[in-house]
Amino acid sequence: MDPNKRPIIIMKKKGGHGGHHGGAWKVAYADFVTAMMALFIVLWLLSSSKPVQEAVGGYFRDPNGTATKKGTSLAGVGENFVLTRDNMPKLKDQLQKTMKQMTDFDKLKDHIEMTVTSEGLRIELSESASGTFFDSGRAKLSADGTAILLTLAHELSKIPNKLSIEGHTDSTQYSPSATYGNWELSSDRANTARRVMQANGIRADQITQVRGFADQRLRKPEAPLDPANRRISLIVQYIVKNEDADGNPTGDSGGPGIESKAEAKPAAGKAETPPAKSTEPAPAEPPSKK
Repeated sequence: MDPNKRPIIIMKKKGGHGGHHGGAWKVAYADFVTAMMALFIVLWLLSSSKPVQEAVGGYFRDPNGTATKKGTSLAGVGENFVLTRDNMPKLKDQLQKTMKQMTDFDKLKDHIEMTVTSEGLRIELSESASGTFFDSGRAKLSADGTAILLTLAHELSKIPNKLSIEGHTDSTQYSPSATYGNWELSSDRANTARRVMQANGIRADQITQVRGFADQRLRKPEAPLDPANRRISLIVQYIVKNEDADGNPTGDSGGPGIESKAEAKPAAGKAETPPAKSTEPAPAEPPSKK
């Protein structure tokens, strides 16, 4: 052996088990799960309807619900939201999208008009010369009239806003000897619409007024005999919440042109009589117009 060569010594150490990791991986895993949950919530919101998105967004902007007043006190209906002057056009868009899915919408679209007014959202169903939603001269709904009212009842039952229904006629008069006229016809048609809608989702206390105006509010005053004057109007009323000095809601009230939820009580000894309602009972088959 060469004395100048140094021997090569190989040292092997047996490693023991490392110390405790402290559970840091659990924190990382929890962050990952939280991120995945947030992702799925975002995907759910993107596929939800506009009212749901508004309600959820309003909650995160104001959890107490005192600033934007999003959401509603009604429980159990996920689609509920309060309609004010700011978001009433969104209901109009939603109703229009729903109606477009109806089978016969193409032939009805020229007879359906929605307008945001000082009262709320006004939905007008106007007649044609041969009758679109009602049989001519009668308060009997046609198949198209029933279908459109069922669609409206389904959508409007989701909101807490109050409704009022109006009936209108043209200036075509019944025979002078008839005991049934345009006042009775307009009131009966509005009442027929109320019965159908309340039987299909509208709450008993949601409709506050049923009014018949005969030919006193013509849609086309320059053409009083035009069939378009014969119509049913549904008004979705605004909800306006007052607040006291501490910011607590004190109840609902109507502004200019808005129907108040608390109707004024009639004076003692006086009966409350709607001016447009007829008190005469209508015969089973009203006489035909001239």
